[in-house]
Amino acid sequence: MKITILTLFPEMFDGFLTNSIIKRAIAKNLVEISVVNIRDYTKDKYGRVDSAPVGGGAGLIMKCQPIIDCINDVKDSNSKVIMLSPKGQQYDQKLAHKLQNSQQNLILLCGHYEGIDERVNKYVDEQISIGDYILTGGEIGAMAIADSIIRLIDGAISEDSIVEESFEDGLLEYPQYTEPFDYNGDKIPDILYSGNHTAINKWRKKQALKITKELRPELLEKRNLSKEEIKLLKELETNETPKWETDAIEKGHKFIK
Repeated sequence: MKITILTLFPEMFDGFLTNSIIKRAIAKNLVEISVVNIRDYTKDKYGRVDSAPVGGGAGLIMKCQPIIDCINDVKDSNSKVIMLSPKGQQYDQKLAHKLQNSQQNLILLCGHYEGIDERVNKYVDEQISIGDYILTGGEIGAMAIADSIIRLIDGAISEDSIVEESFEDGLLEYPQYTEPFDYNGDKIPDILYSGNHTAINKWRKKQALKITKELRPELLEKRNLSKEEIKLLKELETNETPKWETDAIEKGHKFIK
């Protein structure tokens, strides 16, 4: 997979490309990332890439000529050009999977200043927004999109890590713990020491439902709940420990600290 990022500030990506999962994915040849400076394409005799908006208004607008020439130079027949824009479709995990599975080379266009000349839109295949807020430029959004896609590529991280993450099954992730068992009186739930992985997985599903209901209830509203999930939600309403959980804890008591 190839990701090309078009930006006025390529130096912003130095740390992004040389750390953690991204660095390893590049080293394994799982992804090729190219950062292209839009400034290199301007034909303005003063080297400018922006100008005041025609008709008046605040700030500066990125000029169409250098952007369009840059797009035309880097794209190929298998490229998808994506503009980071507040007008775009809101980005989510589902869209990350779609882009990763598309088998297309992605070109991410980062806007800056007050916006981009409208005529650039004709050269863009899709517009994406990472949220309902305004950033100084599209660079942070491009990093977020690239990161979320790259970690989905086979071999970038372990498959189990992806399966159990927030949003992968439409729910927020269940709570995670590390030793020690008791920290300032705050203890790890006994069920996690039961050795009963069926019960543990059921408890984790229940906790994921609980957290999602509390923090992101709209995700549950859109979800086609399974019979098990409906039952687990009812258990949450009673606020009582169900028999399957007490049985698992009792049978695994020798593992519980």
